[in-house]
Amino acid sequence: MKIIDARVIITCPGRNFVTLKLTTDEGVTGVGDATLNGRELAVASYLTDHVCPLLLGRDASRIEDTWQFLYKGGYWRRGPVTMTAIAAVDTALWDIKGKMAGLPVYQLLGGRSRDGVTVYGHANGETVPEVLDEVARFLDLGYRAVRVQVGIQGIGSIYGVSPDTAHRESGYVPTAESSDWSTARYLHQIPALFEAVRERFGFDFALLHDAHHRLTPIEAARLGRRVEEYQLFWLEDLVPAELQEGFRIIRQHTTTPLAVGEVFNSIWDCQQLITEQLIDFIRADVVHAGGITHLRRIFQLADLYHVRSGSHGANDLSPVCLAAALHLDISIPNFGIQEYMRHSAETDEVFPHAYSFADGYLHPGEVPGLGVDIDEELAARYPYQRAYLPINRLVDGTVHSW
Repeated sequence: MKIIDARVIITCPGRNFVTLKLTTDEGVTGVGDATLNGRELAVASYLTDHVCPLLLGRDASRIEDTWQFLYKGGYWRRGPVTMTAIAAVDTALWDIKGKMAGLPVYQLLGGRSRDGVTVYGHANGETVPEVLDEVARFLDLGYRAVRVQVGIQGIGSIYGVSPDTAHRESGYVPTAESSDWSTARYLHQIPALFEAVRERFGFDFALLHDAHHRLTPIEAARLGRRVEEYQLFWLEDLVPAELQEGFRIIRQHTTTPLAVGEVFNSIWDCQQLITEQLIDFIRADVVHAGGITHLRRIFQLADLYHVRSGSHGANDLSPVCLAAALHLDISIPNFGIQEYMRHSAETDEVFPHAYSFADGYLHPGEVPGLGVDIDEELAARYPYQRAYLPINRLVDGTVHSW
C-alpha cells in the first residue's frame, strides 16, 4: 500500500488550521493536523517543500519506520516546526491504518481502558461573579471539571479571558499586539477566585487554573501553598519549563498538583520532569509532540513515574488533533484529563467528525480510523488570514512570558 499523494490544506474558519491529507494507491485517505498557532505557514512549507516529496511511494503501513525516517533523516531534530510536521504525517498514517483494518484507531492501540474521556471546559470572565456564572453554565452542561480564569484589576487584558467564552481564548490577533501583566496583582487576587468557586459550588468537581508560564519558581511555590485548601485538580504552566529544575523548588513548598507541557515537542523536553516526579500531569499534545506514535511514548514513560496525561486541547488545534487525542486518551492506563474547547460551528462543518460529548465525557466514536475528515470544498471558502499571538509586557514595558 503506497502513498501516491500528499497535500497540505490551509483553511481559516475563524482560526487558521493546516491539514495534511495522504492518499494511497488503494484509494484510502488519512488526515493529520499540522497547525502551529501563529506560525502556520512555516509548517505548511516544511511539509510541502521538504516532507511530502519524500512520502510518495512509501509504504503507508510502516508508521514507526516513517517516523524514524523523518526524525533522524532530517538531521536537524526536534523543534516545533519539525515535530508538528512529523505529527501530521504520523497521525494521517494511523488514520489510514485504522481504515484499512476497519477499526477505530483506539482499538489498534490496545482497546479501551475506560468508557469515556473526562474533559474540562474553560470558565472565564472579567470579574469573579462573571466567572461563577460561567462555572454554573459548564456544570449545567454536565462537565465534571472546569478551568477558571479571571481578569486582574488594573490589567487591560489577560490570557484566558475573552468575551467569546464558548469558543476562544484571548489572543489571536492580526498583528503582534501587547498585553499587560503584573505578578503582584495576580498573586494577590487569584486565591479569592478559587475561594468563591468552592464556596458557591463545593468540591464535587475538578477545579483547574492556568498561570501560563508567567511566574518564577518561588512565586509559583507561594501560590501553590496559598491555594492548597481549595483542592485544585492542578495548577498549569506555572513557570517557563526550559529550566526544568525550577519545578523542584515548587515541589518543595506545595502539595498542589502541577501540570505542564503544551509547548513541549519531544520526550526529551519532559524527561527530567517525569523521571524525578516533579510534575503530576504531562500536557503534551498530538500535533506538537510528534503525533500519536511519539506522544504515546511520552505517556508510557510517564506511567512508570505516577504521572498522568492531561493533553492540551485548545481550539487552535483542529478537530483532527482532538480526534487523535481521544483515541490515545481512551486507550492509555495513566489518563488524567483532556482539555476541551469547543470549536466554532464553521470549524465543525469543515472538519466533520464522529466524536461526541455527553455527561462530562468525550467519546471518540466507532468509525474506522480517526473518525474525522476535512471538507475540502468548504475549507476553500475560508482562506488563510495572517494572525499572531500577543506579546506580553510587564507594566513597566518589559517583555515577559506569554
